[in-house]
Amino acid sequence: MNTEDIQRVDPSGMYALIRDFPRQVEEAIEIGLAASMPRLQKGIDNIVLCGLGGSAIAGDLLKSFLADELKVPFTVNRHYTVPAFVGRRTLVFVSSYSGNTEETIAAHRLAVKRKAKVVCISSNGTTAKLAKRLRQPLITIPGGLPPRAALGYSFFPLLLAMAKLGFIKSKRSQIQETLTLLRKKSVEYADFNSAENRALQLAHQVRARVGVIYSSTERFDAVNTRWRGQVAENGKSLLWGHVLPEMNHNELVGWKVLKEQMREMQVFILRDKDDHQRVKMRMDITKVILSNHTSRITEIWSEGTSLLARMFSLVYLGDWVSYYTAILHGEDPMPVAVIDQLKNELSEV
Repeated sequence: MNTEDIQRVDPSGMYALIRDFPRQVEEAIEIGLAASMPRLQKGIDNIVLCGLGGSAIAGDLLKSFLADELKVPFTVNRHYTVPAFVGRRTLVFVSSYSGNTEETIAAHRLAVKRKAKVVCISSNGTTAKLAKRLRQPLITIPGGLPPRAALGYSFFPLLLAMAKLGFIKSKRSQIQETLTLLRKKSVEYADFNSAENRALQLAHQVRARVGVIYSSTERFDAVNTRWRGQVAENGKSLLWGHVLPEMNHNELVGWKVLKEQMREMQVFILRDKDDHQRVKMRMDITKVILSNHTSRITEIWSEGTSLLARMFSLVYLGDWVSYYTAILHGEDPMPVAVIDQLKNELSEV
């Protein structure tokens, strides 16, 4: 692989977007620190984040990260409607990177009808216009990127907003550690000529194979989801996934009949030092059971001290794996033509 290969397959520059993710995070932190938020902790019984795709995954990660601290239920809503419990004592985050996601706009309007407290995060579009017209707090983030490549803008201002709103303590030390780790990993993973490039190694493993990714259900379920979404959109490949312990109660049985196909499957197991002790044991036993069906099993451990750093160490690695998967397949990682086709056909109905 050389620079010419990258430029030929990736003319739109997804490589640069992923490489420069630490800079995006740094800018996102500044946006979050500058954003003005009311203090809403009192009188709020639940929180709902409305969004789809790259905007919604920020909510998934936020929910997982704050699970041990947040005192009110947090739900991520990927739909045209909002849950029946949404009302005056609900805080609704409306997250739409483009500002024109039709499902999120519909949910936004319904949240307003239900008299919920609304905070918006968007680069522009109808979401921003509604927020301004209704005098709702609006976090304005830079536009022009594919939403999946704007996770820093979608996540970190919301994390900082949660502290300003009074729901959590400041996370500045964890954020700083995460930024430092991302800068280091950017240098490592961007070097496509290095034999030590972990992201490129993993992409070679899953190349031309069906991939399966497992993780704990606590904290790293959202990371699991992010990997699957990125490999699909960037790598144009399927990676299915599940979480433990639930996977041990159903999917594990499915590893039986299609023996020839299973031998060619690549299994990734995301692991963290603070996974529940019983889940750690389950992962060890599951690995042994799966080894009877495929020899292609790779454990991937999180890096860093704080939970935030450990989560984003795996998020960022997955982004690079998805990128190199595209390059190895000769696929441009930027276009999502079938999604555009779907949106165009919906617009005509």
